[in-house]
Parts: sequence; structure tokens; C-alpha cells
Amino acid sequence: MTPRPVQAKDVRMHGFAQRSEVEVAQAWVDGRAGARPLPAQAVAVEESAGRVLAADLVAPIDVPTFQRAAMDGFALRGAETEGAGEYNPIELPVLGQALPGRPFEGTAPARTAVRIMTGAPLPDGLDAVVPAEYATEAAGRIAITRPVSPWQHVGRVGEDIQAGSTVLPAGRRLRPQDGGLAASLGFAQLDVVRRPRVRLLVTGNEVVAPGATKGPWEIYDANSVLLRGLIARDGAELESHQRLGDEAAAIGAAMCAPGADVVLVSGGSSVGSEDHAPQLLAQLGELAIHGVAMRPSSPAGMGRIGDTLVFLLPGNPVSCLCAYDFFAGRAIRRLAGRGPEWPYRQRRATVARKIVSAVGRVDYVRVRLEGDAVEPLAVSGASVLSSTTRADGFVVVPAESEGYGPGTELTLHLYD
Repeated sequence: MTPRPVQAKDVRMHGFAQRSEVEVAQAWVDGRAGARPLPAQAVAVEESAGRVLAADLVAPIDVPTFQRAAMDGFALRGAETEGAGEYNPIELPVLGQALPGRPFEGTAPARTAVRIMTGAPLPDGLDAVVPAEYATEAAGRIAITRPVSPWQHVGRVGEDIQAGSTVLPAGRRLRPQDGGLAASLGFAQLDVVRRPRVRLLVTGNEVVAPGATKGPWEIYDANSVLLRGLIARDGAELESHQRLGDEAAAIGAAMCAPGADVVLVSGGSSVGSEDHAPQLLAQLGELAIHGVAMRPSSPAGMGRIGDTLVFLLPGNPVSCLCAYDFFAGRAIRRLAGRGPEWPYRQRRATVARKIVSAVGRVDYVRVRLEGDAVEPLAVSGASVLSSTTRADGFVVVPAESEGYGPGTELTLHLYD
């Protein structure tokens, strides 16, 4: 479904005549954030963990690049150990040794051996390694009590990776071992998707910074801490963080200033007389959606100013979290190359006590997990942030459902 641009109707002190469906709002996000991936940037391979690879990583070399010992022991010709046993040891002279980075010089003739350590180059003419525990060395000779096949305990050229092969695909979120693999191929830098730059604007004359002196009618700014953690989780970087009060001119200037890929406006998105953000977004760019059929977060909105995506997040903390995860976080994750999916672990659980909803809206319900059963927390109101710390996770009730009865199996999204 394609959303129609919202006309610049002022809903302050009037309320919403209608609300967009969650699916429509998410389709708008996917159409804008998914259509223009951010450009690549080069980062040091040591800093690549957690970043998203912008292009296929193609191996420039074979791994191993030389035949190398996979065990500590003695390099020899496998065929010459045939028949070796406890009662029939085969003896060979030891010509020298090979160490990692310090190969044995020369070619070993038939029926000879070279002492070798793991990772050392296999001497020319030899094709196997007998482990040290199956050979006894004395007076320059070894007695072998177990046969080995040709190429046994040897890492052969290209056995792990062949030159020219794709070892990591574009779009992969790099793990530490991926960076290690890239380093083993000689890459000092990797091309990764640039992190989205997110500007965080906090509105409200009543909002003060944590640790500041608080007046009797003021509240501490919890949303900034919440959103900064979510922004980092989803692979973005904070471009700036501004507390702006309720002055429309300051909010508008901050919304349209260059330098950000995404602007998050915390507060000022509803229908109060001081809720300026929707009208400002409509005047400065496009207010695509304002008001969503969901609980909480129904006053959420979104649009764009030029190429910058702007999300209007309700000031109540749980609504802010919910709107971020459904919409703003989805956009940030797409821009960061991570895909739209929620970064929460999921598990199946059974409803212990009825979860009540209403047809026509999506419900984000905080729940507690007891064994394999969930029950909703007895809370109301989107300002009860402690409900998210007391909850083990949340369930989503779709718009076409009136809720879930006891015994219903559903998907639980875990906060941890």
C-alpha cells in the first residue's frame, strides 16, 4: 500500500480524524530507506567488527599459499611409512628441521625425514607429516610406529581459500572472525556501508538533562538516553544531540540543517498546543504520515526534508521506544545495510492470562515470561518506562485481532 502525503492540516487541540495503518507506515519507510543505500567507506580491518560489507570480498591469494604442516612431528614421504607398526617400526634419518617462517633449505632425498612444526613449509620432495607421538627420535634418526598417507596432516595450497573466490558477500554484517579472515588475506582496510548519521532533537520546555537541577514541574530527559542506545545498537552514529524546548523556530532550524541522514524528534508530535513538529515538517518538506493506528505510539509521524528522513517520536518513553522500533529504527537499520528486522531474540511462548486488544489497531504489549508462558504486565499509559525494565519482552497483537486467549501460542520478542 502506498501512503498518500498528509495535508498540512493542523491537528493541535483537535485530534486525529484518521490514523494510518502500521503496514502503510512501514511501507513508506522501506520505500525511502531501502531505495537509497548509503555509500561505502573504507575502515581499518581492526575496526570492521559489526560493520556491513559494501562489496563482495574476493580472495587475492590462496590460503594456504604454500604446503604447510598441520601437526608438530616429522615431514616425510607417506608411501615410505607403509607397514609401520609397534612391532615393525620404520627408521629414517633426520636431515634437519623446518619452523614457521624458517623453512628447511634444500630437497630431502628418498627415505629421509625433516623435523617440522605446525605451520612450517613442507620441505621439497616430502608429502606427509607423522605426528610426534608416533615417532621416536634418537641419535639423528626416528623410529615410526604408525603409517601416514600422502598429504596426511598437511595443509595444501588453496585448501582453505582459493584465489579469486568470494569469501564474504556484500551485505554481510562482519563478525570478529570475518575481520580475522580478511586480515589473513592481507586486507588492511575493508569497504563497508557508511553508518547513518542521526540527529536527535529533544523538545519540551519541561525536559531537563539528567543531573541538572530540576524544578518542581520539570522532568528528566530519559528519551535521549534510550534513543542514543538504540541508535548505536542499530549501526548508526550520533550526528548531534540537541535539547530545544518548545520554540518552533529553533525546532524548525534544527530539523532542516544539513549533515544528517535521519532526524529524530522526541516529543511535540501529538495534538497539544505546543506540538509544533508535524506542522514544521509539513512546511519544510513532506509530512507523509501523522497518526498511526497502534498502541502506544499513535501520535507518531514521519516524512522527509530533501533526502533526510524525519521521524516524529512521541514524548512518552514507551511510545518513543515503540515508534522508534517500528519505524525510525527500521529506517536506520536499512540505511546501515542491516535489513529491517527487529534485533530482538525471538521464542515461542504460550499465553497464561488473556491479552486484550481491539480490532483496528496494532498493540505493543509488554509481558513477563514465567517458564514457557507469558502474561501481560498490569500497566496502562505510555509514560511507565519501568514497565519495559520489569518486562522480559513484548508481543505484537495485529490489527485484525482482539487479543490472545489463554493457551494461545505466539512469538515473544525478548528485550535482552
